[in-house]
Amino acid sequence: MGADADLVALDALAVRASIELVSHVTTADLTKPTPCADWTLHGLLTHMIAQHYGFAAASRGEGDPALWKPRRLGEDPAESYRAAAEHVIAAFAEDGVPERKFPLPEFTTAFEFSGAQAIGFHFIDYVVHSWDVARTLGRTVSFEDRLLAAALVVAEAVPDGKARLAPGAAFAPEIAWSGDSTLDEIVAILGRSPNWPH
Repeated sequence: MGADADLVALDALAVRASIELVSHVTTADLTKPTPCADWTLHGLLTHMIAQHYGFAAASRGEGDPALWKPRRLGEDPAESYRAAAEHVIAAFAEDGVPERKFPLPEFTTAFEFSGAQAIGFHFIDYVVHSWDVARTLGRTVSFEDRLLAAALVVAEAVPDGKARLAPGAAFAPEIAWSGDSTLDEIVAILGRSPNWPH
């Protein structure tokens, strides 16, 4: 399996982990705070769903910003989430997707990204968002070593500095961390406290 195909497979594993976690969400959980400081679980799920549909559209070369707008969760948030997640998994699994150009208007309209780079963005988001959902629900999430090794490389490549302090920044500044958990290291690099909510 080539590196790009492997990234597609790893992304699917991360997204499927999020599907399993979200399957446990109840209506009462939707108002809970999350490690994403600006969002309750309801807000986080609507963001995650919008990103799935947005990235899937981008994989087809569609660059309309409206395709990234949040959608209503509906009466069954877990099912709404599962449908969006399966949609992007299927979109990325099509032949040749890593070689395509992705318009990502949420990032910039100045240029398009390589498919491999865009899938990398989605991959790291869903490793971290799976952790976000797990922490919100008082659950744990685990990933195989090869997935965490790949995610760490992507996390370390995310630019740090003042851009992370800007409103709407995808990640907060890196925080101090110690321990031997690769997942904790990843979330700390991307501005989450591994000990959240403390």
